[in-house]
Amino acid sequence: MPRLSVFFVRASLIHLFVGFTFGGLLLANKGVMISPWIWVLLPVHIELTFIGWMAQLAVGIAFWILPRFSSAAPRGDERWSWGTFLLLQAGIGCVVLQSLFGGQWLSFTGRILEAFALAAFVIGNWQRVKPFRV
Repeated sequence: MPRLSVFFVRASLIHLFVGFTFGGLLLANKGVMISPWIWVLLPVHIELTFIGWMAQLAVGIAFWILPRFSSAAPRGDERWSWGTFLLLQAGIGCVVLQSLFGGQWLSFTGRILEAFALAAFVIGNWQRVKPFRV
């Protein structure tokens, strides 16, 4: 498994653990009222489990699984994919900070960074996808 895929998978598992921990807190608070402020964690839980875990795991595995065409640079220019990793982490961080501390511009910035991360992944890995020949 390439180093970048390892980083994606490990980061996704960290997001899974934190997201499920917050989800467990929310569920426990629903049964036995611990504190009303715990509901602030709901958007953080959603962001960490959907984008932080699922999307990041999918991107990491896709980077690993997509076909390799040359032995010199089997995965093409990896800088785009490393940029994807960094942009995705920054985007998730911005959305989580907005959920905890407010500031609508943080959420907007985070979503833009996540969109740029997707674009960087497509740009960096598009040449690895080629049509099926009959």
